[in-house]
Amino acid sequence: MAYRLNSLLGQVVEPPIAEVHGWVAGRAPGRPLIDMAQAVPRYAPPADATRHLQARLGDPEIVRYAPIIGLAPLREAFADHVGRLYGGPVSAENVAITAGCNQAFCLAMMTLAEAGDEVILPLPYYFNHQMWLDMQGIRAVHLAFRPDRGGVPDLAEAEAKIGPRTRAIVLVSPNNPTGAIYPPEVLARFLALARRHGIALVLDETYKDFLPGEGAAHDLFRQPDWAETLVQLYSFSKAFAMAGHRVGAVTAGPAMIEQLTKAMDCVAISAPRIGQEAALYGLGHLAPWVAANRQTMRERVAMLEGAFRANASGYELVSCGAYFAYVRHPHRGRGAKDVSRHLAQDLGILTVPGSAFGPGQEDFIRFAFANVDGEAMPEMARRLAESRMA
Repeated sequence: MAYRLNSLLGQVVEPPIAEVHGWVAGRAPGRPLIDMAQAVPRYAPPADATRHLQARLGDPEIVRYAPIIGLAPLREAFADHVGRLYGGPVSAENVAITAGCNQAFCLAMMTLAEAGDEVILPLPYYFNHQMWLDMQGIRAVHLAFRPDRGGVPDLAEAEAKIGPRTRAIVLVSPNNPTGAIYPPEVLARFLALARRHGIALVLDETYKDFLPGEGAAHDLFRQPDWAETLVQLYSFSKAFAMAGHRVGAVTAGPAMIEQLTKAMDCVAISAPRIGQEAALYGLGHLAPWVAANRQTMRERVAMLEGAFRANASGYELVSCGAYFAYVRHPHRGRGAKDVSRHLAQDLGILTVPGSAFGPGQEDFIRFAFANVDGEAMPEMARRLAESRMA
């Protein structure tokens, strides 16, 4: 090749989900595949939402660009949703609509940090977060994984690792990949820590609609100065089963939204308009449907936990919640990728190896159960009991 490629991209790992699916490409017929690799809802949006979008397709405006940071009615509706849920002051000027939560994270990092800066990222991390930081030349400073504490990161460790180039702390709750849900008092302490050091707390709440209890996960938005420190990321994909529409949101202070708009204009101009229409309909009409799916996921969590309790396979459930279970495999000394490939090719269970989520994760496997029925849990456990590696 005559021309030079970006060396930062060359150092970034390959997308793990694509690699995992490649393990079973052309798989011979046999036992049905239990696909627990990607966090995608199995169910489709309700018929009334689909009919609404079909009707909207007749409007010529639907194929035009939306405003850079999103349709005004959607920004207003989401600000109202956040304000009512968390009980704090949130307005449309605090909201930017993005092409999914992955883009929300990318734009947030572009706005907060530059090459040579640092961002604190707990282990195990969501792999796309690490990948994007690597691409931008931003150093990820990791916090140790603490399975004995349910995967909740340690505040004192975070404070010790804040340096002059630190620009943000990133937390994901409910967590991907562990499923851990950080207690509200922990989130409050992290917000206070970020405020003391003049850095951002970036809180990814993609899975906030799938908590084990009712109500808000925290009261961070009730603090009158929340916009000085807090940046919330969100995805409409999970709650409304519309991952392919690519719609997410950043909620932050107006000054950050103003600068983020410049990046959005260069990256995508705007999130897909039809997806924004879907999200707006969802916020206005689908709350009961979302509540029913939340209950389904709670039942699925219970089924998965029961399947592991009744199983003598040696696979240990470390944490579980929302869409995810993080599992310690019994094959000590074997890499997580080898074990995950064994599960896929020999037992027909598709998972993601812990090694995709950072250093020190070779003993762990992520199971994403949103796209499998609860009835598949006992069958999964039976197959795990067959797990043997030479």
